[in-house]
Amino acid sequence: MHGGLEDTICAIATPAGEGGIGIVRLSGPQALVVASQVVRLRSGHPLSSVSSHSLHLADLVIPASGKREEARVVHKRPPVSGLLDEALVVYMKAPRSFTAEDVVEIQSHGGALVLGMVCTVCIESGARMAEPGEFTKRAFLNGRLDLSQAEAVLDTIRATSSAGLNIAQRQLRGDLAREVEQARTSLLTVLAHVEAGIDFVGEDISFLQRDELVRIVGAACAVVQKLEATAQEGRILREGARVVILGRPNVGKSSLLNRLLREERAIVTAIPGTTRDVIEESIDLDGVMIRLIDTAGLRETEDIVEQEGIKRTRAAQDEADLLLVVMDGSVPLTSDDRELLSAVRNLKHVVVLNKADLADTVETDSALVGHRVYAISAKTGLGVEMVKSALRAQLVSRGFEAAESVTVTNVRHRDALRRAGESLGQALESVQCGMAGELVSIDVRAAADALGEITGAITTDEILGRIFSEFCIGK
Repeated sequence: MHGGLEDTICAIATPAGEGGIGIVRLSGPQALVVASQVVRLRSGHPLSSVSSHSLHLADLVIPASGKREEARVVHKRPPVSGLLDEALVVYMKAPRSFTAEDVVEIQSHGGALVLGMVCTVCIESGARMAEPGEFTKRAFLNGRLDLSQAEAVLDTIRATSSAGLNIAQRQLRGDLAREVEQARTSLLTVLAHVEAGIDFVGEDISFLQRDELVRIVGAACAVVQKLEATAQEGRILREGARVVILGRPNVGKSSLLNRLLREERAIVTAIPGTTRDVIEESIDLDGVMIRLIDTAGLRETEDIVEQEGIKRTRAAQDEADLLLVVMDGSVPLTSDDRELLSAVRNLKHVVVLNKADLADTVETDSALVGHRVYAISAKTGLGVEMVKSALRAQLVSRGFEAAESVTVTNVRHRDALRRAGESLGQALESVQCGMAGELVSIDVRAAADALGEITGAITTDEILGRIFSEFCIGK
C-alpha cells in the first residue's frame, strides 16, 4: 500500500449505487482538519470542538472558488450555491475507533454524486483515497485487531449463512486467536528452556525434564490437530458447499432442482438431454448455504453440444463437496446407473430414487447396498424434506456449528496449522529419541512461528498485501 500511518485516508464506506444513507469515512491524524473543509455544523460550532462519539447535524458544502478554509473558521456558513447535502457527522477520537486513530464519519444521503464530491473535497483538503482493506489494515497495525480478527471482518461481510456468520463473529471476538496464542505461548516457554539448556550444556543443568517436555509439546500438538480437524466443515460453513446433481438423462435431476429451490429454475421436458449446461443456484438448509449444481445427463451421445455439457458435468463432479445421485426409481437400474453407483461409492454422496409416485415398490437392486438411498418424488414432493436433512447431515456434523469450540474456516489458517503440526510431530519424535536440544528447538520454533502467522505475531508484507487486497475500498 502507498503511504503510511501518517497519512489521513478517506473512502466511501457503503456499497456503490443509490441508497437512503451513504457514509464517507476519514481516518488518520488530520481527520478532523480535513473533515472541517466540507462539514458545517448546524449548531454553528467548529467540528473540532464537538465531543467524541456523538452525532451532529451538519450541512455539507463545497468551499467557494475551491478555496479551503482553515479549521479555526469552519463555523462560518458558506454561500447557498456551495451546499451539497445535509448529513449527520460523528467524530471518534483515537484510540476509541475501529482503526484506533482519529476517525470522522459523514453520513449523508446515499447518492453516488454527493458521496463522490465529498470524497473529492476531502482529498483536495489533504486526505488521500484509501486502498482496499486499508482501514482494517490500520486496525491491525495499531493493535486494535489481530490478523485472524481482521480476516473475520471480511468473513462477516461475506457470510452467506447464519452458521458462517456465527463462526465469523466468534473469530472477530478473538476466540481463535486466544486458543492459538495459548498454544504458541507454551511453545515459546519450552523453547526458552531448551535453548537455555543448550547454553549451559557443560554445567550439567536440566531446565526442563524430558517427560515435562513431551507433555507440553504433546498438548500443543493436540490443540493444533483439533483445530485442523475442524477446517473442512468450517470451510463449508464459511463458503457454502457445492452439491452436484448427477444421473443419466430424464431421471428428474432438473425437476429435483426446481423442487429444492421451490421455483421453476431449470427447463423440464420429457425429452432426454434437455439440460446441456451447468445450472447453479443456492439454498439455505438450516443455516448452511448449499450451492446446487444441476448437470447434463451422463450418457454416450454424438451431439457436440451435449458432449460439452457432459464434459462440464465431469469437471463439476471433481470439485463437489457432495454428490446427489438421481435415478429413476420407477424402472429397474440400467448399466449406466450401475456404473455411476460404482464410480461414487468411495465419494461422499446421497442416492435418491425419483418418481416414487410412479413406482409400485422401492427398488431393491443389490447395486444399491452400501449407499444412502432415499425414495422421493420430485413431482409431488414426497421424501424431499428427508433428502434435505440427509444433505445437511453429510456436510456438517450434528451440532458442529453450535459447539462452543473454535472452528477454522480460512485456508491460510489451515495451512499454518498443518505446518505447525508437522513441526511439532518432528519435535516430539526428537525429544522421545533423546536428540540434541538444538534439533528440538528448530522444530519447536518453526511450529511457534507457523502459529504466529495466524494471529499476525509473525507476518510479512506479502501476506498482509494478499489478505487486505481482498477487502473492498472503505473497509
